[in-house]
Amino acid sequence: MKNDKLKVSIITVTYNCKSVILDCLNSVASQSYKNIEHIIIDGASTDGTLTLLKSKSEQFSQLISEPDSGIYEAMNKGIELAKGDIIGFLNSDDFYENNNVISKVIRVFNDNPSLDACYADLKYVDRINISKVKNYFKSSKFVQGSFFKGWFPPHPTFFVHRSVYNRYGKFNLNYNIAADIDLMLRFLEINKIHVQYIPEFFIKMRTGGASYKNYLESLNEIKNIKLKYHGSKIRVYFDNYYSIFKHYIKIILRKY
Repeated sequence: MKNDKLKVSIITVTYNCKSVILDCLNSVASQSYKNIEHIIIDGASTDGTLTLLKSKSEQFSQLISEPDSGIYEAMNKGIELAKGDIIGFLNSDDFYENNNVISKVIRVFNDNPSLDACYADLKYVDRINISKVKNYFKSSKFVQGSFFKGWFPPHPTFFVHRSVYNRYGKFNLNYNIAADIDLMLRFLEINKIHVQYIPEFFIKMRTGGASYKNYLESLNEIKNIKLKYHGSKIRVYFDNYYSIFKHYIKIILRKY
């Protein structure tokens, strides 16, 4: 396949995000790489999000709006609709670090024909003042066994060949919060896909509000995921909950 023919599918799931969705749309539309389809999966918003999206229809490829059970069902719908060679996700209140992110992704895949996926770093920014960086999610090169020690890459920076989803499945809807970690663990640890870390910031993520209960639920789901894949050996690593809990204190979980 010629270098300029790789198509990228960017999937954005949204629900009542009128106040932030424009930054997301503009971020994708302004990418220097143009062979992109931007798919919007809306959960039947009622706050004017749909009216705004319809007024900006020239900035994306497809819009589906219907009720769903949450973010991961919406993401799975997007995967099923995607026609691109490479699939990435951009949440409705997130946006790219600059206009060359997708070009960098394409360059990495073109330079490594056997590559299945890549990921990078992420910045957390203030929800109102997006120029104010509140924290960083710096990742690192993947090493087998890392997920079972509390490591995982930032999912919004994770770009994957569509064929990987065809081979190894989509998001597991049994998880409400940590299905992205389950999916990345399944791809990298269990199925050992060929992945590359790009030590650059790709995404700016707005922070928001979440309850302590969300953090505890996320930890419980991660524990169950690791037990599922690693059995009794997980006790060696899960004696240290702190590293994972500390990470989730930094991440403000949200439905969309």
